[in-house]
Amino acid sequence: MARSKPPLRVRIPRLLLLAAAVVASGATPLVAGTAEPARAAVALNDSEVTANLWEWNWNSVAAACTDHLGPAGYGAVQVAPPQESVSLPDTADGVHPWYEVYQPVSYRLESRFGNRQQFAAMVTACHAAGVRVYVDAVVNHMAGVNNPAGTVGYAGTTFTGYDYPAVPYGYGDFHHPGDNCPTSGGITDWNNESQVTSCELLSLSDLYTEKEQVRNKIAAYLNDLIGLGVDGFRVDAVKHVKKADFAAILGKLDNTVAENKRPYVAQEIFDGASNDALKARAFIGNGDVLDFAYAKGLRSSFQGSIANLANIPNWNLDAPSANVFAMVTNHDLERDGVVLSYKNGSDYTLANYFALAYPHGKPSVYDSFTWSNRNQSPPATGSGHVTDTVCGGAWTCLTRSTGIKGMVGWANTARNVKTISDFTVVNSNVVGFHRGDRGWIGINDSAAASTAQFVTGLADGAYCDVISGAATAAGCTGATVTVTGGRATVTIPANGAVAIHADARGGPAAKVATTFTATAPLPADRTLHLVGDTPALGNGDAGTSVPLTRTATGAWTATIDLPAATAVSYRYLVKSGTTVVEQEATSRTFTTPASGTTTRTDTYVPAPVGDSVATTFTVTASVAAGQEVYVVGSVPALGTWAPANAVRLPAAGGVFRGVVDLPRSTTMEYKFLKKTAAGVVTWESGANRSLTTPSGGSLTVTETFRGDTAGPVATAFHATATTSFGQNVYVVGNLPALGGWNPANAVALSPADYPVWRATVSLPPNTAVEYKYLKKNPDGSVTWESGGNRSFTTPAGGTSTRTDTWR
Repeated sequence: MARSKPPLRVRIPRLLLLAAAVVASGATPLVAGTAEPARAAVALNDSEVTANLWEWNWNSVAAACTDHLGPAGYGAVQVAPPQESVSLPDTADGVHPWYEVYQPVSYRLESRFGNRQQFAAMVTACHAAGVRVYVDAVVNHMAGVNNPAGTVGYAGTTFTGYDYPAVPYGYGDFHHPGDNCPTSGGITDWNNESQVTSCELLSLSDLYTEKEQVRNKIAAYLNDLIGLGVDGFRVDAVKHVKKADFAAILGKLDNTVAENKRPYVAQEIFDGASNDALKARAFIGNGDVLDFAYAKGLRSSFQGSIANLANIPNWNLDAPSANVFAMVTNHDLERDGVVLSYKNGSDYTLANYFALAYPHGKPSVYDSFTWSNRNQSPPATGSGHVTDTVCGGAWTCLTRSTGIKGMVGWANTARNVKTISDFTVVNSNVVGFHRGDRGWIGINDSAAASTAQFVTGLADGAYCDVISGAATAAGCTGATVTVTGGRATVTIPANGAVAIHADARGGPAAKVATTFTATAPLPADRTLHLVGDTPALGNGDAGTSVPLTRTATGAWTATIDLPAATAVSYRYLVKSGTTVVEQEATSRTFTTPASGTTTRTDTYVPAPVGDSVATTFTVTASVAAGQEVYVVGSVPALGTWAPANAVRLPAAGGVFRGVVDLPRSTTMEYKFLKKTAAGVVTWESGANRSLTTPSGGSLTVTETFRGDTAGPVATAFHATATTSFGQNVYVVGNLPALGGWNPANAVALSPADYPVWRATVSLPPNTAVEYKYLKKNPDGSVTWESGGNRSFTTPAGGTSTRTDTWR
């Protein structure tokens, strides 16, 4: 849910845009529709790792459980709130903003993610794959009290701010001023327990959970989910429910269907309170808690020095490990910029590897949709219903990557060892440690490979690196690490990791000599190549495809060593020199035998000539913290020179690479640029580059970012300032990135760690900076801090932090 600390202007404006809703119609049953209760078809995975597939629809979650999460050994999947919510097709925050689902209008399982039957089928599919299902449960409140007239739910349910006939709830089922809430309705003191638990959070109608009839209705909703097979709950905004009230609700819940256990509970307790009664530790009697401090500490380390991870036992964390649901990010925090997210590239991936390896809490891995506007909708139809997940540009799918799947197995293997040993610091950004005799991991958060010797804790022998591949019956599909005398000399790739564990033993995979023979009548200046999904076949990269040799009969042939007993996907392509001019439209598949040799005999089938050419851009570039690399150019597919529409090139092993469909037989200009999440753009130097796409096939472009010197300095501003309700704190200064002394362009600081306000701004290196803090009041007026301008000079590169107190 939204953050629960002052001031609220970050979230309140969007709710204040909502006016009074229509008068609701007659009462309907609490639960609509029918679906067969789910039963576990197989034993559920013995794992504490959760995949948080936030705002994926039910069909996509089911497919993920079956195809990826279950086989990888995940213990659970966390899904978004399934109850009917408001539908907001037209708001100042855009069409169907993501936060709709945190405004319930009924407890029907009819949402933008699917209907009741689809939800039940998803639970059944996940159980069949061995994966538990945890639901994001919204029980503190219903919808905003001031939604616009005519607003209805996704199932067509009507309601008003304090009247929800589909549950039913009426006026007396909600807190009101003077009725336990000591204010005029909202929360003004975030350390006052009465206000936090009995007043309205962000203008959301606050349920009167002290009343038995309210508790019964919440419990009935949760029991309905349990009856469909749900195994646990991530409970939204439970900081705003009295502990005794929530305990009473939990006491009414049934045991789970699959395991006949008490449902798992992870409570969202936003950090920042100074009142001990409102800190996460005070809530562990009702279940686990999300650890916000841990996620923020990981960000600080992976954007600073990961050697600091050795000090985690001394961190001021939200709760003891045994009571924690651990995370690297979630939907609120990634938008607040206080934790790592997919926008941080390898730092984010490495932090997830670490969180799966380190024994703090029950780890989770987060996947959702990419975003440029913090309130934007997930990919959806015009009616707001979320479309199926397609991994790539619009959705992140870290949970199914080879390295993360490997680390899930690592975490499961090491689960019973709750301590780490031999934490080795090679340098400030290369570390390694092991958990007893169960697993060892080394992490390199630097731009150069690192070789060092580590104590692994493992028995002598050969082990598979589960980051780069998997352990199979035939051997390791990735790298192999040899342990001798309990030690191993390991080369950890740049911005990468190596991890081994006791259940992934084996040497290099056995190879099968595979002879490919293809018939392809090609002119003398053309050559036939082979590309596939294994390293020996170029890992799908046309630039490293394998050339075939033309025989006297006109056929083409090559013999390649492929891993034994492995499913292989491949296709043929045609090159003129190094340029791909055409290729097959679909891939062929087969499985290599366990030993010996095999032969593939094919006829090349060129793809139909289309209107576009798949163009792979690969650029070598150095980036500062928070920067990403993009390509932009003269055609619409490249953003028509608009940096806001440039195409992001994801980090890929020290380079940045992406595929763009460009119009065929077309000459165009382009350049590379770097951009931060705040929109700060750094263009490469020199003239525009140019290319001409071929008439078909594909094209590969490999370049180096020009003028690549030290990039912008990621400068963190931390200001301690108290505010009155509705005020926000900003920083403004002499540089354009700081608003050029114009308060209207000042940089907003986040109150996530109130009373410390934070923001990170990209500033030019080796530059003198002057700045001050100001407060913007609800009426739009500005209050400047006293005293002269503050000043400092940015370093030549890297990061900088300014820690100040309001004057």
